Amino acid sequence: MRVALPPEFLSIPIAHRAYHDRAAGRVENAPQAMLAAIAAGYAIEMDLQLSSDGVAMVFHDDNLDRLTTENGPVSARSAADLQRIVLKDSAETIPTFAQVLALVAGRTPLLIEVKDQSHAMSDTDGRLEAAAVAAVAGYAGPVALMSFNPHAVAHLARLAPQLPRGLITGSYDPIDWHPLPPETCAALREIPDYDRTEASFISHEAPDLGRMRVAELKVQGAAVLCWTIRSPEAEATARKIAQNITFEGYAAAQVA
Repeated sequence: MRVALPPEFLSIPIAHRAYHDRAAGRVENAPQAMLAAIAAGYAIEMDLQLSSDGVAMVFHDDNLDRLTTENGPVSARSAADLQRIVLKDSAETIPTFAQVLALVAGRTPLLIEVKDQSHAMSDTDGRLEAAAVAAVAGYAGPVALMSFNPHAVAHLARLAPQLPRGLITGSYDPIDWHPLPPETCAALREIPDYDRTEASFISHEAPDLGRMRVAELKVQGAAVLCWTIRSPEAEATARKIAQNITFEGYAAAQVA
């Protein structure tokens, strides 16, 4: 069952990893960045990783090193342990998805990226997908789920057919995606899983929006979002094709 992306996701600019500004103490994906997005009138894009005990955590990286003073994989720590880890340049700690949902409480749309747990764009065990769906069950606000990994999106289609879902797509430059095999990059570049996953949108790499496959999907009715816009000039260019943007590092224009 293909579920249309709610119109709010096409009309409200989407703050990448929430409306973060590390210099101001608002770390990506952290509660203060979520509240700042709400206050500024933006939707929120966020990332989910899985704790060792099966809890969906709001955190971008596979490893703790860049954003905390700890190191090692997120997946090796329990949810309770992760919630004690302080984020760099902040007094905040890593939140659970359930905590973020309670904080946002339906006040703005949430675009939720399920991070690839296979690390190879291969099939996953479905644990993070199941944890995400369980956390969002009964949530009253607008949500949409997406992933780079088509297998993860297929799990979401099975677990929550009533929720809108999409694929994160792009040029899949083999240099940027190393060690993903070039043949895997070539296959994913053509977005072959859109119909199989019953997706209703893509979020495409902004410099690659001119790709013919993007135009084909848009003609077929796919909503087209894009990532990641970092200036008004780039926003103006992207909006010639994309219906909405995911942005960071500046204040995106509010669309009338």
